[in-house]
Amino acid sequence: MSEREAVGVIGVGWGGLVTAACFAELGHKVIARDILPEKVEALSRGEVSIHEPGLTEMLQRNAERITFTTDMKVLLDGARLLFTCVDTPPTYSGDADLSRVRAVVAELPEDSDHVLVMKSTVPAGTGESIRRDMPGLAYVSCPEFLKEGTAVTDFMHPDRVVVGADPGDEEPADAVAELYAPLGAEGEILRTDVASAEMIKLASNAFLATKISFINEIANVCEEVGADVVEVARGMGSDSRIGSAFLRAGIGYGGSCFPKDVSALKMLAGNTGYHFQLLTSVIEVNELQKRRVVGKLEKHLGSLIGKRVALLGLAFKADTDDMREASSLVLAARLQGGGAEVVAYDPVAAERAAEMLTAVEMADSAMAALEGADAAVLVTEWGEFRDLDWNAAAATMSRPLIVDGRNYLDPATLVAAGFEYEGIGTQVRAATQVS
Repeated sequence: MSEREAVGVIGVGWGGLVTAACFAELGHKVIARDILPEKVEALSRGEVSIHEPGLTEMLQRNAERITFTTDMKVLLDGARLLFTCVDTPPTYSGDADLSRVRAVVAELPEDSDHVLVMKSTVPAGTGESIRRDMPGLAYVSCPEFLKEGTAVTDFMHPDRVVVGADPGDEEPADAVAELYAPLGAEGEILRTDVASAEMIKLASNAFLATKISFINEIANVCEEVGADVVEVARGMGSDSRIGSAFLRAGIGYGGSCFPKDVSALKMLAGNTGYHFQLLTSVIEVNELQKRRVVGKLEKHLGSLIGKRVALLGLAFKADTDDMREASSLVLAARLQGGGAEVVAYDPVAAERAAEMLTAVEMADSAMAALEGADAAVLVTEWGEFRDLDWNAAAATMSRPLIVDGRNYLDPATLVAAGFEYEGIGTQVRAATQVS
């Protein structure tokens, strides 16, 4: 990279900030550019608003290696490889919104010798479209496979690194692959063409979402036939052809990736004239799964009118403050629509959630949320909920009833404390129901 020795990162949201921090951890100078001055100023002061385990410490450790800026010229002058990490949210149609990607391309000089490295999730064909508009631009697809809550570890210990380049861009692809070489055998570097690399990301997330919806369907059948989905998943996962990952029944997937990527792949297929029926079902199952929790509460409580229901956890998963597509949003709305009073607690995401759930009472602790509640729903599998004094919780509730939306808690502990316990696809309730 000669005189432009820094690694460039465009967009310092969650993915971009992790990417910048980890490249700095590997010893590289990094120039990270964002269009929001307040975000750049805060990061330059060492203030990190994103909750991601290990990220703040890594940024502090490598502060001298990272320059945050709003100036595109500073980025272009200092870096040749430009890792593009801007958001591609869904449009109203379900297609990926590529406006931010297009804005980045529009800022590049027509005679640019930079390499646009696409880490943002884009539909297959995006690289071809960009190259058609800027024939001289080197383009490499390098999708990210980071999971919120373990993103730093995922970057430093990847399952695989995908590098996609078309004929003529072998040298830029080599340069990208070289950056990941220090990670060694921990992550295979898979070289392929651009369209296939773009498709790998969408296909991977869609398949994982399919596994989640499938095990949730199995859980629903288990409830009808007397089987226990925890045991079923354990038996299925023991098969090496299936594996145990993402076979945990619950209230459905959420977050910034699965919902939009499943929708984007469905629309990508539809735009070619192909109807992706399987993904239509995956989306439908995921939406219905949240509603089933409300049905479980109604089965015990009857009408929800005037009932106080506590939501334990609000973020879409533990170890993050991300509220995008969180199940708690749907649950709160459905409960309130049924006439229930909703109180909630989350150890990290409460402030963000409060902006979205204005009619929900925010408690400052799990015990405060449970006080006087007619029922509770475990929404997010935060560790502190497993360690809660459930005997004290039962005593403080109006009715000790809990729906474990993640099958996360120990049913025996809850039942011993006097709770009516109901999981997702389990048979514990049938054997221990008090009412």
